[in-house]
Amino acid sequence: MTRPQQWRPTAATSRAAVIATTGTVAAVLAGRPTLLVLVAPLLVAAALALAGRPRRTPSVGTDFDHHALHEGQGTTSRLVLADAEDVEQVTRVASPEPFLAVRPAGGRVTGLLAAGPVDLEFSPQRWGRRVVGEEAVALTSPWAGFRWGPTTIIGDQVRVLPIGLHYASHAESPQPRGLVGAHRSSRPGSGTEFAGIRAFVPGDRLRRINWRVSARTDQLHVTTTRAEEDAGVLLVVDAIADHGRSGGVDGAESSLDLTVRAAAAVAEHATRQGDRVSLRVLGRSLSQVGYGSGQRHLRRVLGTLASIQPGSAHDGELERLQLRATEGTMVVVLSPMLTEVVATLTATAVRRGLPTLVVDTMPEDAEAGLDPAADPLLADLAWRMRRLEREQVLASLATLGCPVVPWRGPGTIDEVTHRLARRARQPHLGMR
Repeated sequence: MTRPQQWRPTAATSRAAVIATTGTVAAVLAGRPTLLVLVAPLLVAAALALAGRPRRTPSVGTDFDHHALHEGQGTTSRLVLADAEDVEQVTRVASPEPFLAVRPAGGRVTGLLAAGPVDLEFSPQRWGRRVVGEEAVALTSPWAGFRWGPTTIIGDQVRVLPIGLHYASHAESPQPRGLVGAHRSSRPGSGTEFAGIRAFVPGDRLRRINWRVSARTDQLHVTTTRAEEDAGVLLVVDAIADHGRSGGVDGAESSLDLTVRAAAAVAEHATRQGDRVSLRVLGRSLSQVGYGSGQRHLRRVLGTLASIQPGSAHDGELERLQLRATEGTMVVVLSPMLTEVVATLTATAVRRGLPTLVVDTMPEDAEAGLDPAADPLLADLAWRMRRLEREQVLASLATLGCPVVPWRGPGTIDEVTHRLARRARQPHLGMR
């Protein structure tokens, strides 16, 4: 609700009253009845407006149909009026906000209260914290005699979740180390994936007996299968800086847009498969979400992604950071790879033997952010040198055995995950 306002005469009512009074006095003093006829309509309008003078002070508020939104989704802001018996017309004007679309276009709507609700529709076009519903409201009495307001309604700060694109993938996890899941394990167990046939030993289940082989060999044999386990997925999100320009959900994508939306898509796919997902944000806040699964945990991950703000941590916190990923966890690093700390963390995970994948989220048309006081030629030269250093970092990671794939939407990491799974099943030489 808003603070109390007072009804004030409109400019039309004041003008009609002044002109009608002046004309009536002049007509009587001058003895000109024609002058009285000329001002009679204004006199009637002023009399009707004053007769409908509001007696109650209304209160105004808004109510939203939805309070949890993904980018690109919309909600309707409905006006809530109390003590509005003297109100005839409502006018609403929404304040312009970045990455916030409003319907009607321009954010202005007016209408008679008796004709139906006067609603505004809002649609946030980019993830993050957005102020939705800030507007000015004015009320008018019958015959446009008095106006209440305009008064400002403070909008609600809504956490807009990144859109997660659904996709289907049959890629296996490289090293599943969980309990029960959808990934084929390297150890035998009570799964559905065929592993082999061996001789019967005490303790084997009778339903596993392979009668064809047993009849041929005159000895009981059983069919063995591989266990099916869930996997751990650690999403490492680089939020140290944002490169490029963002045009919203249907426009151009900056590096942070690509990073956040890619992380949301991978997290949604992993939780749908029953895997355990963890999130680590490298940036100003160093946010962290522990391992978990299910829709409730997914909403927590998406909420943390929506709270990301670009910036670097202070006092060398990034240099001392450790991922602390358990054995078998698949590490997915989503980064434009322009920071040495992120490259060092990735290389450390690879050397630990963790299946690690880098998703390159650098936009193809990204340009250097120009300081108004900087020389454009020097800034362009520095940016090209930084891009060359980035290519060397990516080549070094590929030499270590860490695949690097640019994000191109759903299914981007399928082929790479297949290769990591095949590599994990191959025999390795070890030191004794």
